[in-house]
Amino acid sequence: MADRGILTGDTATRGSVASSTGLLSNIPFSHPTASNVFGIGSEHPFANYWTCEGGLPEVIGVLPEKLQADILLNQYFECVDPVYPMVHSQSFYAEYENFWILKASGQCDASFVALLFVMLSLGTQFVSTTSPQDRKQTAEFYASAGNQALRMSSYLSTASIHSVQAMVLLCYFLINDNHASDGWAFAGILMRQAYAMGLHRDPNIVTPDATPFEKQQRRKLWQAVLLQDTFLTVLLSLPPSATHTDVRIDDFTEHSYNIAHSDPTDTAYIKGSWMLANLVQETICSPRSLDLPICSTQRQKSKLVADFRSVYRSFPDVFRSWDQDSIAQLASSNKRVVRQTLFLSSNYYHNLMLVHASESPDVPVNIRGTLEAAHEAITAFFVLFTLFDTEARVWWVFNHRAFLEALCIGGVLREAARDPALADQMVRDPLFSKAKADITRMIQIMKIMSDGDLGSDAARTRVSVLSEFL
Repeated sequence: MADRGILTGDTATRGSVASSTGLLSNIPFSHPTASNVFGIGSEHPFANYWTCEGGLPEVIGVLPEKLQADILLNQYFECVDPVYPMVHSQSFYAEYENFWILKASGQCDASFVALLFVMLSLGTQFVSTTSPQDRKQTAEFYASAGNQALRMSSYLSTASIHSVQAMVLLCYFLINDNHASDGWAFAGILMRQAYAMGLHRDPNIVTPDATPFEKQQRRKLWQAVLLQDTFLTVLLSLPPSATHTDVRIDDFTEHSYNIAHSDPTDTAYIKGSWMLANLVQETICSPRSLDLPICSTQRQKSKLVADFRSVYRSFPDVFRSWDQDSIAQLASSNKRVVRQTLFLSSNYYHNLMLVHASESPDVPVNIRGTLEAAHEAITAFFVLFTLFDTEARVWWVFNHRAFLEALCIGGVLREAARDPALADQMVRDPLFSKAKADITRMIQIMKIMSDGDLGSDAARTRVSVLSEFL
């Protein structure tokens, strides 16, 4: 089917098929009664358990027993580290073991304590052996301790690798905990601290005397900051901040990184995510933050699609040549690569969907390209839910991307149904049947997530919104 516009008439608005409304709107991804300035979450995210005189020892005093901490850290490295691999596991555990020796003497680095607690809070979010309410309360308690430790490290006036790592992870915790607005605001402080540390600069220039390992740590951390900023601004249609850098992707070498992980795909995953983020930031985040067309000419759109496909071809085969059966089989032997494959696929196809769905006075929506990309993107979420049920419930960014993909599919189908020239084709073309099935499957999953007294309010709202398309 040839590209053609599907928004016609005076009531059509630019980009309405694939709009991703920002935080200041009433977008139905949070509880509908939220009324604070951003519309997501209405309470301060960190409960105050701390006294004025307690200081860092008070925070350290609420650590769980080491055996329990070990379990939660293992959960962190199992579920979170594959997706955001920025904490060098060997050096972290060396410092962790030393911390347990020194903690009684009080000679501890507050920024490391903050990082430890935030990792414990994220690990707690992915535990499946306790009730949802217990997980939420415990994770929020550890996050509050991490935030307090950051305060003890004077993180607003000083910065270190550990403090910035803790802040990156704290943003993800807040977003998963339905405090996306707080996560967005906290990410602003994080960005300033990353710039102040010079993480956006080539380490060979700003830290020429550092060891190769230290330089790689700085590159990894900048990549983590860049990814978080880029893919959060895509979802919220807000301006990107990690825009000034001379850190080179090609300087990120496999040898230094793989000291931490035996799987050689880690470096390819980091580089692939990095390349995608650079492309998305420039071509999608910036124009959408001002409600400008992603492409003003058909030639520009064709060139951008080609650029995306070039990035995709750079991914190793394991991230590209998969189907639901093969990846389910891989999950029995290498869950780390499966998680990376699903997250990278989701990010890539979501943004390709936005390109195909974009329009301007001279550039129509590509119906087929939009539905095909949206199907690939939302399928990654379906597979995540099938293989890792708990994780699919926890990752807000993955949930929200899938919701936006279903919204985009629904918008395409609704507008296509209004076009008499497409009505017959919608009946005969299996692409449209597959698109309807994607919405139906998304509604089924959201209903599962909304079940019970502690079910997700966001999931209930999404069911209501998506059901209108059927």
